[in-house]
Amino acid sequence: MAQIAEDLFLLLLDNADSQPGLDRSRRERVLSAAVLLDLALLCRVRPAINGEAVRPGRLLALAGPMPLDPIMDPAFTLLARRPMSPAAAVSKIRRHIQEDIAQHLERTGQIRRVRLQGKRFSHPVAWPVTNRERLSLARAALLSALFDRQPPTPPTAAIVSLLHAVDGLGALLSLNDRGWRWVHMRAGEIASGSWVDEYETALPEMNLAVTASVMRPTLT
Repeated sequence: MAQIAEDLFLLLLDNADSQPGLDRSRRERVLSAAVLLDLALLCRVRPAINGEAVRPGRLLALAGPMPLDPIMDPAFTLLARRPMSPAAAVSKIRRHIQEDIAQHLERTGQIRRVRLQGKRFSHPVAWPVTNRERLSLARAALLSALFDRQPPTPPTAAIVSLLHAVDGLGALLSLNDRGWRWVHMRAGEIASGSWVDEYETALPEMNLAVTASVMRPTLT
């Protein structure tokens, strides 16, 4: 399951309009990066390091069982062809990523698609969440990490890091100036990788943190 990408999309839909709260460009970038971080957490993708034949920072696909997931499979297949820079990978993946995630969540009964009234040739779509249990858990984990300084789970840390990189936390939160100062400080700590020291980490979590670090310049 592409938990990071799916939870992120559900959180972006958690508003009165049931439409993603970020503009298209930022939304496509963070969703694409989220899929890559899902692969990193599964240890199926990692950045190349100094001394390897591939340029440092390029994303490498790692061997393992297939298929992975309807959302992750296309991204993994792309990287399995050849290592790519994070920017190139995001650029390729972003073309269909929102629709892939939405279709999967729709097929699994977590959201439903509603066509809205629009202009003559435009029919915007809303995706009301049909079962809020998973969304509520994801939001509670995010708020706990940001406001209670609880060690974030790896998916929560990834979501915070991605949204912080594109200045997108405003799509999930409505705060006063004092609240935003706190959130930006805490989100910056998490994005810097401090959560690795707070969380009981193993190789998958370390790989996620390292991959998130090389992804950040692509998003900012």
